[in-house]
Amino acid sequence: VPQLGPHLPPRLTQQPWHLLFCTGRDGFSLRSLYRCGGRAGSPALLLIRDTEAQAFGAFSATTLHCSNGFYGTGETFLFSFSPELKVFRWTGRNNFFMKGDVDLLMLGGGSGRFGLWLDGDLHHGGSHPCETFDNETLSSREEFCIQDLELWGLA
Repeated sequence: VPQLGPHLPPRLTQQPWHLLFCTGRDGFSLRSLYRCGGRAGSPALLLIRDTEAQAFGAFSATTLHCSNGFYGTGETFLFSFSPELKVFRWTGRNNFFMKGDVDLLMLGGGSGRFGLWLDGDLHHGGSHPCETFDNETLSSREEFCIQDLELWGLA
């Protein structure tokens, strides 16, 4: 997504991005998304389009993977296109960047609210304002149905 280029860490702006996973090709499964997620420690760009044609997602400097606790760095951010790009960066108030298992992937948190979450079959998700990113709700509703999801990574 060219609009995101200026918001990525400078070391990544000239790198070629590759489609690692997409629901149209790889099916609707969080387990598959983790499996296709690229090399450990490699950055990831998650793009979601919901059934109301809203587009939004997240950038992580590290691979999305199963974890018991939260992981990630302050380079993590959420974004939405509605209709123009808005980027929600780390506030420094907590370190709840990402956490996931085969049933749920969560990005951002605080007070029991997640900036972005996706369920295990990648059909449903939600977005709430959260302390980690001080974001707006990324989709037009706090819970959404996923039409397409893509995960991009570096070669």
